[in-house]
Amino acid sequence: CSDKDPAKCELFLVEGDSAGGSAKQGRKNKFQAILPLRGKILNVEKAMEHRVFDSEEIMNIYSALGVKIGTEEDSKALDISKLRYGKIIIMTDADVDGSHIDTLIMTFFFRYMQELIKGGHLYIARAPLFLVKRGKQKRYCWNETERDLAIEELGTKGVSTQRYKGLGEMNAEQLWETTMNPENRILEQVTIESGAE
Repeated sequence: CSDKDPAKCELFLVEGDSAGGSAKQGRKNKFQAILPLRGKILNVEKAMEHRVFDSEEIMNIYSALGVKIGTEEDSKALDISKLRYGKIIIMTDADVDGSHIDTLIMTFFFRYMQELIKGGHLYIARAPLFLVKRGKQKRYCWNETERDLAIEELGTKGVSTQRYKGLGEMNAEQLWETTMNPENRILEQVTIESGAE
């Protein structure tokens, strides 16, 4: 992103290129950056430490964030003095695979970048599951209850419901409107307590 003030800047860790494409088009490049992750990142809980630092995806996260890995004596010591982003936002599909990727990324941060969780930098973006439309009226819904209420509100005649299977199904404008726009989006901050869970 063009802004150099980390307090104003956000990095979205996005699952795959299709969501990455929509996110790149939908973002506000002044303060939002996108890092598409290819496939599932390494499960650092089970991997030997040298494999963690051999992982291209993990090294991409380190270099995108601008943080430096610790010393020979303490590989988990972290220099965050040059951190480029105040908010690191995990943005994945609202399905089982997406939840698994969320967990793998949170585990990596919990084990190797705990300072960033403690500092309140790590978030999960919640994308809507449904779009309910009737004519020009539309409602985004994050669960079945909201969807049912929206259908009731708009009336049952001429109402269409779309279920989003993934972020890649949303166009850039929809992704911005629902998941990336600071005025409308739902972010959950990851804390050490939630990380441990």
